[in-house]
Amino acid sequence: MDITYTPEEQAFRAEVRRFLAGKLPKDVSAKVLEGKRLTKDDHERWHRALNEQGWLAVHWPRQHGGTGWGPVQRHIFDEECAAAGAPQIIPFGLSMVAPVIIKFGTEEQKRYYLPRILDGSDWWCQGYSEPGAGSDLASLKTRAVRDGDHYVVNGQKTWTTLGQHANMIFCLVRTDPAAKQQEGISFLLIDMASPGVTVRPIITLDGEHEVNEVFFDDVRVPVANLVGEENKGWTCAKYLLTYERTGIAGVGMAKAALRHLKHVAAKQVGNGRPLVEDPSFRLKLAEVEIDLMALEMTNLRVVAAVQGGGVPGAESSILKVRGTEIRQAITDLLRRAVGPYALPFLPETLEAGSNLEPVGPDFAAPLAPQYFNRRKLSIYGGSNEIQKNIVAKMILGL
Repeated sequence: MDITYTPEEQAFRAEVRRFLAGKLPKDVSAKVLEGKRLTKDDHERWHRALNEQGWLAVHWPRQHGGTGWGPVQRHIFDEECAAAGAPQIIPFGLSMVAPVIIKFGTEEQKRYYLPRILDGSDWWCQGYSEPGAGSDLASLKTRAVRDGDHYVVNGQKTWTTLGQHANMIFCLVRTDPAAKQQEGISFLLIDMASPGVTVRPIITLDGEHEVNEVFFDDVRVPVANLVGEENKGWTCAKYLLTYERTGIAGVGMAKAALRHLKHVAAKQVGNGRPLVEDPSFRLKLAEVEIDLMALEMTNLRVVAAVQGGGVPGAESSILKVRGTEIRQAITDLLRRAVGPYALPFLPETLEAGSNLEPVGPDFAAPLAPQYFNRRKLSIYGGSNEIQKNIVAKMILGL
């Protein structure tokens, strides 16, 4: 089943393609399409190009610099960006803390932080998870004690994605330890250059330095950096997570990955014929494609339902569960498609300019690390088991 687009929507798609052809850096798109690692500069160049075009904040209100696009335009834009090899925009500032500031922040916070997110002055990271508070986020222990016009913060955050690049972190901290778990939590904006902040790398299974531990030792944070009310940060946290979970669905990225899977399956030969002609493999390919089509339609319905300025509800949990399962299934099929060529894995082959010869076909080198990396999709943003509980309670009333 194909989506039917109006002439205006088709014209918009053509406009997006022209923009991508002229403004997406060719070296950056080549890295994305080849599965190479991206640098901070790669992300920042694409961020600047989108901001100069006025196409960065696709879901912000117009008065704060948003595009004002409808759900179909946003869907088309995501789809074309993924197909062209555009990097995923780092979501922590643009798609996570910004909606919270717009919804709950003071006018001073909006005037100061939102322009800095747009022009790239601030690179944000997320301070939610802790060693003892992952999916059970409300059990977090990081403390913030009021001391005059500052909070003094002590504790630890973990799995802090790209924290090594960030100059700002938004954190959930406990400001009332006597309150019930989901009460007594506040939402703070913390400068990473503050004395007492320490970032330590965590190297993941694919050899990548993507996540970090962040430690806070008597870090002084101005009370003016509190978003919303003290002890009411759980409201901000839930609001942010609905945006994060909707984004994790990654329909555009999944469609691009599926096209790549079909390309690989057409190239690989087994028993004298292309893998795509193997009945067993074709069945698996058809199943994941049907699932992706259903996810795309569900995603459009959810986005359309909140077009008037609302926030996704528990439906975002459905998108998160199915979206991550589909993306994991595609990487699994890619790994299986190249067979033993997916086994050898040299992290250096993912670096731009590496002179190491890939083992097997050129497209085989990044498949193992992509497979490893996608294992986390069903865990972060709230594990899929937790999301199913939310769906059962909030949608099914169980």
